[in-house]
Amino acid sequence: MKAVIFTLGCKVNEVESASVAAALQNCGWQVSGELGYADIYILNTCAVTREAEKKSRQLVARAKKYNANAKIFICGCASQKDSGQFGGKGVFYVGGARNKGEVVEAVLREYGGDFCGLPYPIQSKTRAFIKIQDGCNNFCSYCIIPYLRGREKSRSIGDICGEIAQCNCPEAVLTGINISSYSHGGEGLAGLMRALSNQDIRIRLGSLECSVITDGFLAALKGLKDFAPQFHLSLQSGSTAVLKAMNRHYTREQYLEKCALIYKYFPQAAITTDIICGFPTETEEDFEESLSIIGAARFARVHAFCFSPREGTAAYRLKDLPAEVKRERLSRLMRAAKEAESQYVLSFLGKKLSFIAEEQKNGYTSGYTGNYIKVYVNGNLAAGKKYNVTILGEYADGALAKTEDEI
Repeated sequence: MKAVIFTLGCKVNEVESASVAAALQNCGWQVSGELGYADIYILNTCAVTREAEKKSRQLVARAKKYNANAKIFICGCASQKDSGQFGGKGVFYVGGARNKGEVVEAVLREYGGDFCGLPYPIQSKTRAFIKIQDGCNNFCSYCIIPYLRGREKSRSIGDICGEIAQCNCPEAVLTGINISSYSHGGEGLAGLMRALSNQDIRIRLGSLECSVITDGFLAALKGLKDFAPQFHLSLQSGSTAVLKAMNRHYTREQYLEKCALIYKYFPQAAITTDIICGFPTETEEDFEESLSIIGAARFARVHAFCFSPREGTAAYRLKDLPAEVKRERLSRLMRAAKEAESQYVLSFLGKKLSFIAEEQKNGYTSGYTGNYIKVYVNGNLAAGKKYNVTILGEYADGALAKTEDEI
């Protein structure tokens, strides 16, 4: 029997899909993550924006094109938000976002097999995503996710360390809905970092909030054997007034102070971020502050997108800005982001960095440095191996580099 598990949305969804895949493989199923012919389809959906929810609904029709008679199992945030939107022909099961093990149980009830809980997720050759917590208590005014994922819940340090110890790859990415809130047994995220200080694997962190950036936390990161100095420090707006309307609990000035503290401990750090343009209260002056903070914070990369009203959130009651205003601001924001990314890459010309080889294509091997520059080197290097490289210049969506030696 073959199952396709197709995933939309965040890294947490991807990790949970990989655990579902591992559970089915343990029961003898052939599993793929790409849409194609299969006996069943498990569609892990997203609801972070209206567009993501629309794509989630469209997945049912896309799957049925490959096998009209297949049973379709739905889970994820879009079905947690509104299960009724997936009640069409061919949909056999509709679950939610909070316990992905239930979809495995539903499959095995129908086709036979024993379910003993979700195992650790399947890993790639180069990177393991480790889910350390779920849920969010922040309730930003634009975000539906806390209502769908529920309140924050963290895994034990021992369980996390145990999973990382089993990793057969060179990098582990710690992920969750809000990893900055990690708390278990009286220890926060800094305590978890101290517990990982003896791990040889490269540790990379998922999205962070301003509140977690302290001297103590950054010192704990310095204590890791191999830390990837990329900080995805969630911003959303460069305007203090808009941040307040978003219920973000920090000001523009406080955010920039956190950036300066990161650079104090990690001078070559890549600070990446998300910026929403066109929030309902955003004036042209507010938007200009979002543009200017890109340079002030020295961002290495910006994920920019337009505000999407989500029913059930506080911001949904606000009057949305015209679509053409949001599109024009997004265009300007993306141009500024591209320039910032270019400046960051060029600041490493002639410098030596390490990268992990991942993909081979068109005579080049590509992979990411610790500070998240996508590097291309000439020749075919072994996937999963770490190499020292010298940055030669910009290339494609990253940098061209020369291999120095294997680490």
